[in-house]
Amino acid sequence: MTDPTRPLELTVRADRWLAGIFVFCVSAQLLFFALDYHVNYGRLTDIGAMRRLFNTAREDGLASWFAVTQTTLLALTVWALLVCARAGGASRWRQIGWLVLAVFFSFMSADDGATIHERLGTTFKAINKGAVGSDEAPTLAARILEQFPSYSWQIAVLPFFAVMGVFLAVFLWRELRRPRARLLVILALGCYVTAIGLDFVEGLGKDHPWNPFTWLTEHTSVNEWARERFHRTGYDALRHFQKSLEECVEMFGTTLLWLAFLGHLFRVAKETRLTFRFGAPEPNEPDNGSSC
Repeated sequence: MTDPTRPLELTVRADRWLAGIFVFCVSAQLLFFALDYHVNYGRLTDIGAMRRLFNTAREDGLASWFAVTQTTLLALTVWALLVCARAGGASRWRQIGWLVLAVFFSFMSADDGATIHERLGTTFKAINKGAVGSDEAPTLAARILEQFPSYSWQIAVLPFFAVMGVFLAVFLWRELRRPRARLLVILALGCYVTAIGLDFVEGLGKDHPWNPFTWLTEHTSVNEWARERFHRTGYDALRHFQKSLEECVEMFGTTLLWLAFLGHLFRVAKETRLTFRFGAPEPNEPDNGSSC
């Protein structure tokens, strides 16, 4: 029988956990792409509901749920690092830095689930749409919107993401002293930049000279392949798998960043003791609060 007075000790093998999380997340992302290719776009089933479930390009599919969950766990990890920084007596500015990152990734989790940045871009476009062609001189934002060839959210929200990316890189370079952790951060940021670039290409019109899908359709045999394999045009197939690839690259970047944060948390909270209390402490009860 377990002694109720004896504290419960849980030992976490950090290296095994990190390796297991990496293998699980990457395997899931590859599986999502394969399911989208075969079940959804390849019409392995004619049931539309099942195809939509495995459509990686949709916001209500299984891959989208995975992305939201992963970003939420990343945000919770950063909140835990903030708690450790406060309990460990870190400087005020370091605590503020972790707080900024915790709030930012909490927003990113909500953004993944509610498509906030896309809705902000649509709102920005609606506000400035009437400014072009009116009797009044158009604003700078309206003129940029008129000339910008891709999605409007990149004008409205991308500068904020760029600032946060620079802050994240500088702050984590100072906080994460291990070369492996720094490399994970650099690779993660590279994945995010790649995903944004793919999104920019996605927003280009079919006749835009920068659109690579139009060129590939006209100068390669992708049309024949797409019609034979999917009964779709080559242009439509390329656009779909570009979206699927974009989501997978973004999820992979989140995996790398989460591993960097988790590894740092495992090191700074190596000997953490957490005590749960109910009600007011007894007079003779020792004060064993949580610490990092």
